[in-house]
Amino acid sequence: MVTVDREALRDRVERERIVAIIRGTDVEATVASALTLFAAGLRVLEIPLTLDGAYDAIREIAAAAPADAVVGAGTVLTEAQVDASVGAGAQFIVTPGLTASIPYAIRNGVGALPGVYTPTEIQTALDLGAAAVKLFPASTLGPRYLRAVRDPFPDAHIIPVGGVSLDTVEEFFAAGAFAVGVGGPLLGDAPTRGGDQAALADRARAFRTAISSLGLGR
Repeated sequence: MVTVDREALRDRVERERIVAIIRGTDVEATVASALTLFAAGLRVLEIPLTLDGAYDAIREIAAAAPADAVVGAGTVLTEAQVDASVGAGAQFIVTPGLTASIPYAIRNGVGALPGVYTPTEIQTALDLGAAAVKLFPASTLGPRYLRAVRDPFPDAHIIPVGGVSLDTVEEFFAAGAFAVGVGGPLLGDAPTRGGDQAALADRARAFRTAISSLGLGR
């Protein structure tokens, strides 16, 4: 798969409004979860490198991805991990903070979603050329923080991650979220061995319906 730069990544995320984070413990189950999400209509996926065998999972998922999907690597901390992720088929990267991987990826035409927590970090990420920023952990900061930080950064593309559920997704978008990143509340036990793929499909459709009901996404 071909990497996507800042503008292309931003456009894809804006079209979907949800980034599915598959933080798995098993490669086979992680791949199965990705295929379930694709079948349910989700098109922006992140595979964190915390998975043992993450590059193998990315390689399989990228090979099976629909043409309109984008597959990213998460928890990408170093320049070497950027290269390895792209080599496995990742099209963009996500980080938990402002790591050395961010400017390196951007210089090489790879779209990046860096994790941020403070206004200073948001500004730094924007200065580096991030496609959007990952506000993490959203469970601690909440929609009120997002709304407040949008005042000095009205043009920032902010994606709350961590704590976004079906019950809170509307609040985050009402507060100005560009998109949402969802892990556990979406994936459940699916990316573990023996996980429930049918339940994952139901949750994926529910998230898509919730976002569509707000007049967002495709």
